[in-house]
Amino acid sequence: MKDYYSILNIPPTATPEEIKKSYRQLAQALHPDKNQNNPAAATRFHEIKEAYENLTNPAKKAAYLQQRWYHQSTGNKKMQTTITPVSILKQALEVERYVATVDLYRMDKQGLVNYLTELLSDDTIQKLQSYQDPQTNTQIIQTILKTIKHLPPAFNQPIVSQLQQLAGHHQPTQDVIASFTKKINKTHRREKYSILIILLLTVFLCLLILFASR
Repeated sequence: MKDYYSILNIPPTATPEEIKKSYRQLAQALHPDKNQNNPAAATRFHEIKEAYENLTNPAKKAAYLQQRWYHQSTGNKKMQTTITPVSILKQALEVERYVATVDLYRMDKQGLVNYLTELLSDDTIQKLQSYQDPQTNTQIIQTILKTIKHLPPAFNQPIVSQLQQLAGHHQPTQDVIASFTKKINKTHRREKYSILIILLLTVFLCLLILFASR
């Protein structure tokens, strides 16, 4: 979740006048006309514009504050600031480390999917690609693939689609994703057939015991 107050360099107690003043100062310094061919400045300008619009529109601000309160009350106090390849990689590494400590059988699979799909929204992917940093984007992709490797195909497919979108025309990374998908599908089929074989053997043994007891 984005921290609009942090983006505008103001406290949550800022008045409408303070919000407007900070926005004007930042917008003037980061305007695209003054920062041509600077993707970082363009991203920052987009962020402050979005923050200003959400904090000055009463309905949007109310919805944002409610969502902000929810994130903080549930312990998710990390707020997303400017989107860069490095910042997204950092978040991907954090969730990968967290998943490594969780019991796979009790893990909230859908919750993980929701988090990652939000992390890699279409808007985020577009911004990541604007930096033209395929090396860091590949690290993001590899980290997320490692995070979802234990998810069934039905769960990881939406995330894989987003990773393919992020990889774009970088064929080596697309090959990594394709290899991952093939391996996961193969493992899932093997596990599914293993369960079926075990069930059939169990039924067969039960029938043997039944007939032997007669």
